[in-house]
Amino acid sequence: MTGVRASGISILRRFFPSVPMKKFSPLTFFLVVALLCCMAFPAVMRAAADPKEEAEILNAAESLFLSMAKQDFPAVWRGLTADTQRSTVRNVHKAVVKAGMTFSEEEIRADFEKGGGLALDYWGGYLSRFDPKTVLEESRWTFGEFKKDRAEILLRYQKSDYDAHLKMFREGGLWKVGLDETFSTRQ
Repeated sequence: MTGVRASGISILRRFFPSVPMKKFSPLTFFLVVALLCCMAFPAVMRAAADPKEEAEILNAAESLFLSMAKQDFPAVWRGLTADTQRSTVRNVHKAVVKAGMTFSEEEIRADFEKGGGLALDYWGGYLSRFDPKTVLEESRWTFGEFKKDRAEILLRYQKSDYDAHLKMFREGGLWKVGLDETFSTRQ
């Protein structure tokens, strides 16, 4: 026991030289190390979703990308968070006003809900830069952080060394994809 305590004290002296070491008990040392581990590895502390909820989250994300691939834009719209929808409507409104067209934000929202002309133009441009098949067929999906109404899906494209953290939010009892919350450069 004294060997463990002595080595623990020497480790603590290295990191905290001005702290009086003789007041640290083995229990205190253990608690400090446990706290440091928890700070270094926060994923260990996340609350795990139950398998049914994990399936709902994964299904919601997969459905969105499948809808993009099928160009079912009303389904894409329904799969997005309210924040992403608001941001999209605002951005499209700015663009149409700048182009000299007169559409209200409510008209733009209605157009996106039914997959009208503005939605077709917007999603056509989006899909010209993003192929949903890379997420569906060429990426590995794993669970990241999970909280009551928020979750992350870690997506790693096969040719990448880094994960994209797809943010999911529960809204009205359904899981939705936060495209703007995930990929916005304004955050």
